[in-house]
Amino acid sequence: MFLLVGKISLSVFKSEIMYIVWWICITFAKHVKQLFRMEDKKKIVFIINPISGTQGKEQILKWIEEDLDKEQYIREIIYTEYAGHAVELAAQKADEGAYAVVAIGGDGTINEIARSLVHTQTALGIIPCGSGNGLARHLQIPLEPRKAIEILNKGKIETIDYGKINGRPFFCTCGVGFDALVSLKFSQAGKRGPLTYLEQTLRESLQYEPEVYELEMDGNVSTRYKAFLIACGNASQYGNNAYITPRATLDDGLLDVTILEPFTMLDVPTLAFQLFNKRIDQNSRIKTFQCKSLCIHRSNPGVVHYDGDPMMTDKDVEVKIVQKELRVIVPRHVEKPSVNVLQRAQDYINGLRQLNEAFVDDFTQRHKVILDKGKRRIKKLTQK
Repeated sequence: MFLLVGKISLSVFKSEIMYIVWWICITFAKHVKQLFRMEDKKKIVFIINPISGTQGKEQILKWIEEDLDKEQYIREIIYTEYAGHAVELAAQKADEGAYAVVAIGGDGTINEIARSLVHTQTALGIIPCGSGNGLARHLQIPLEPRKAIEILNKGKIETIDYGKINGRPFFCTCGVGFDALVSLKFSQAGKRGPLTYLEQTLRESLQYEPEVYELEMDGNVSTRYKAFLIACGNASQYGNNAYITPRATLDDGLLDVTILEPFTMLDVPTLAFQLFNKRIDQNSRIKTFQCKSLCIHRSNPGVVHYDGDPMMTDKDVEVKIVQKELRVIVPRHVEKPSVNVLQRAQDYINGLRQLNEAFVDDFTQRHKVILDKGKRRIKKLTQK
């Protein structure tokens, strides 16, 4: 009897041991499988400039949490703390082998991050939050943040060109002349947005004097131009669908150069309409050409711009293209924009209305200042 009970107890004990061993093996296998899954996931880093752009960022973070493909990505979110911090952070993450670094901000933030990703295997992602969004618009990345996150999930990687102006990388446009001056004034205005840009454009255009430039294309004989501005495009537009180099593409290894010669106020409506309709190169005041490098010689040092940011340089300006050295996450299927004449006409009218409002506001402010000065003088005279 005791022998039988002993045999049964031993059998039960063995079964329990086998169960424990089986449980340990299953648990270990699950952990190994999870580790392999973690290895398969790609590291994606979101860099946020909390003070750039025109949109709040908290809602975008919620959408990232909800919509980013967790089976595909391991995410990290970092805030910039000072000017130029995005350059350092993006370079660090590229060195660590991140699959992508995503810029959440305006064109300046995108430029800072992109310049640290050139010549690396880390791709640039974009959730556009700026006032211009030139690169995002050219690449047809949606301006709605939630749709831009979807591009990160389902998009593809393309390798694009970038440019350099006196050694500083740019990805959309750079230039000298009037647009560079406006970018400087815009940076000093203390407020952002399209209307501020329009105000600065209108104010400066009333007193700006075109300069004479000597241009040397691809090391060939130089040519002299008197120009209002000279724009060099890697992409087609400044931003806000203002197509200053409408034929530019991001993968042809060429700069598209637009020279705007002196014009009269009567030319402004036509130039404005053509600028926003990809036809500015058809204007008689415009000269265009393509090259791989461009040397611009001017009489004095001055301001240039790269992707809308101003920079003071010497009188000699060197611009060149670097072919296919930036990886970017873009939509897998790009739709060709439909030609909607009525919409384009409405956009043009809205633009003129904004210009008129800016002009009226500026005139009213100037008039108020003059009246206030007059009142103070009258008050002084009456007191005497």
